[in-house]
Amino acid sequence: MHGRTIETASPFSIASIVVSMTIAAVGSGIMFAYVPFMLTQSAAPWAAGAAVTAVAFGGLIGCVVGGPLIRRVGHARLFACSMAMVIIAAVLIAADLPAYVWIFARGLYGAAANVNFIIAQSWLNHAASNQWRGRAMSFFYMAYVLGLGCGAWIFGRIPTDGNLAPLAVILVTALAILPIGLTRLPNPPPPASVSVNIPMAWRISPVGLVGVLASGGLSMVVQGFTPIYAATSQVSQADIALLMFVMQTGLLFVQYPLGVLSDRIDRRYVLVVTCGLIVAAGIAALFVSFSAIVILMIVFLVFGGAVETVYSVANAHANDRADPGDFVPLSSTLLVAWSAAATVVPLGVTLLTPVFGQHTFIHAVILVAIAYGTYVLWRLKERQAVPADARENFGIRSAQVPNASVLTDPETGKPK
Repeated sequence: MHGRTIETASPFSIASIVVSMTIAAVGSGIMFAYVPFMLTQSAAPWAAGAAVTAVAFGGLIGCVVGGPLIRRVGHARLFACSMAMVIIAAVLIAADLPAYVWIFARGLYGAAANVNFIIAQSWLNHAASNQWRGRAMSFFYMAYVLGLGCGAWIFGRIPTDGNLAPLAVILVTALAILPIGLTRLPNPPPPASVSVNIPMAWRISPVGLVGVLASGGLSMVVQGFTPIYAATSQVSQADIALLMFVMQTGLLFVQYPLGVLSDRIDRRYVLVVTCGLIVAAGIAALFVSFSAIVILMIVFLVFGGAVETVYSVANAHANDRADPGDFVPLSSTLLVAWSAAATVVPLGVTLLTPVFGQHTFIHAVILVAIAYGTYVLWRLKERQAVPADARENFGIRSAQVPNASVLTDPETGKPK
């Protein structure tokens, strides 16, 4: 039955998955702007940063439990359950409870959201044919990230003096269950187990492993602390919403052209250039004030887009050097490495911000980019590039969500 599904599947047949996740992303975008805005206005100074760390830590838990839960109940049932957890998290926030409950709710959301993304990406990998899988995944990532941006834009038009924002999240999350709940696509077979092998990943591609680690921290810090920085600077709700929306467009204007370039030259040169863009954007962000909001939005567009590029190019570079039999453990390792860094780095920024001030997250991003760029330059002298005809084609990927390609064919390690 599975074989027949793959033969007859068409790009239109996966629309239910893409539509569900895009609708869910709108709710996520609302919360990514709403929670830091509200906690910055009314809670202890540490609460907003702790909520960012909680999302990342919850995501790490989701990465670990996602595969076993899918094997236990199947993709469709688990998708409905994890969406229900997103709704529960939104209800806890709508109830106007103390800040520590909001932080717990964000951790719950992080776990559920990562499980949702693993389900969707695994399902897409199995439903799509080899001829159009890459385009389908790129379109999926693009739709998801733009959904996040649209959610942030919607936040700018929702009053914050009540609980309308979390209620809107409950509504769109419930709507997101319907397309996959009504899909005729059968559940894929049980996924491969998630196995972590750091020495193997290091042997295959030190640049790829370190790059995914760097991107986990970079992404969560930039995406999580930018609205906190803006709210602390007394920026209006509408401008914060627009800033978050503009940052998501970096996927189109920064990541895509640099990704295409990485298909033509040594990807490590592109990573060095990308780190340079992050450093330049970070320095600009330190000196451009919110009074020049348009210029600052352009700066953060480059900031966010360059961070996305580190993830996608480093991931592609690692896969270029892997043998087919290593795809599953490599993807598993990169998945957990990304999630671990996305937890540790925001936690460090949260702890250091009271000491060094609101620009701490920008300094942290600059330091990580300099360190990683320097490391890539050193590796350029140590190892030859992979020939262009032996590389995988670049596909748009987001550093804000894990690479769940680990959940593939348990026999071959490749998507069917």
